[in-house]
Amino acid sequence: QVQLVESGGGSVQAGGSLRLSCAASGRTVSWYVMGWFRQGPGKEREFVSGIGWTGGNTAYADSVKGRFTISRDNAKNIVYLQMNSLKPEDTAVYYCALDLKHSDSISRYYGDMDYWGKGTLVTVSS
Repeated sequence: QVQLVESGGGSVQAGGSLRLSCAASGRTVSWYVMGWFRQGPGKEREFVSGIGWTGGNTAYADSVKGRFTISRDNAKNIVYLQMNSLKPEDTAVYYCALDLKHSDSISRYYGDMDYWGKGTLVTVSS
């Protein structure tokens, strides 16, 4: 069984930065795609970013491209999401996800993920 625990959320003013972390335990996740999704108030869960097992393949939602950066440290079983130039519309609960079916092909569909963290809240004020 895999456990994913997110951290790093909080409240920040528009234009600020946060770095989210997702620590995995229970098994090595180095060989698999990891992703970040978010769910804002009254909205459906949406894809934010994903990363292949080597870190060389990444994908971003258009709404965060150029502002967010995903990375991973396979030795530590941790995935990061560096969020810069935050906007009020980035306010959401951010979830870490693991896709055990793929090592480098990044799916943007939340239904393809096998494991989820409980989420961390990011609030951006204007």
